Amino acid sequence: MNIEEIRTAMEKYGVPGRDLYELPTSPLSFPDGANYRMEISGVERLSTLEALVDEMEKRDVPVHRLISVVMGSTYLDDEELEDFARLAKEKRMEVIMTPGPRSGWDTGRQIATPEGVLSGARIRGSDNLSYLIADIIRCVELGFRGFLVMDEGALWLLSQLRKEGVIPKDTVFKVSIYAGHGNAAGAKVLESLGANTFNPLGDLSLPMFASIRKAVKIPLDVHIILSESFGGFNRMWEGAELARVTSPCYFKIEPGTALAIGSGLYRPWTSDDLLAKMIRDKVKYAEIIRDLIEKINPELKLSEQGPKDLAIPK
Repeated sequence: MNIEEIRTAMEKYGVPGRDLYELPTSPLSFPDGANYRMEISGVERLSTLEALVDEMEKRDVPVHRLISVVMGSTYLDDEELEDFARLAKEKRMEVIMTPGPRSGWDTGRQIATPEGVLSGARIRGSDNLSYLIADIIRCVELGFRGFLVMDEGALWLLSQLRKEGVIPKDTVFKVSIYAGHGNAAGAKVLESLGANTFNPLGDLSLPMFASIRKAVKIPLDVHIILSESFGGFNRMWEGAELARVTSPCYFKIEPGTALAIGSGLYRPWTSDDLLAKMIRDKVKYAEIIRDLIEKINPELKLSEQGPKDLAIPK
């Protein structure tokens, strides 16, 4: 069987046989007709969210989604989580909570070894699965409706619980970059397991992103700035092409030296002041990204603040 026959066989299953070097314009959009939205990660506490809201309103730039408490929602008490949910609801922002435990945060250290890092961030054992679900339900009871998932098995189980109503049916599951998917077949697997939105590997080329978009309909979460611990890149000038090819997409803005490793930003001991400064910088970068896209391709549409399809806290 030659390579063309192999590629034809792939196409039968909805997986492009090649990366799409012609970079077709995506025919899809968000329900409000927009092509792209802004996602800010590392909103770790109420004080960080307050800084984000202040900067967002000063710069008059919409922020649609917050990847929140990446250190783990277990570290915030109920009152802190309620106040966080209340402010996000008032400002009409979707909150994706990061529940625990997960590899690197529980007792398992294989993932921190040079070889173990290749194994992916998966939940270890049924006890930890039950703890993860319990942490999600705790946050659901406090009003949150969006959660970050890194494990395909956990995604499948959470989707089943959502179907049964154990987890509310309006709950959103976002698959993290830590799941490690970077092709159209992996994207289709995640979509079939119930993912509502998906963060591919950050360093993919435009043709690779185009092939993923052809295979699935769920929004893609695209890193436009990524920390040095992940390779450290800035794709702001590519923003217009990324939005055109991957629409609907969320732009992810995560600068810094490290995110979750060592003394990374998303650790419970990181100071409030540092988190607030970084979050203000991220909102500034969102403004720059929007302005560049409007100059390069003004036909692309950015959602207004608070579109109705967001998983805004209840």
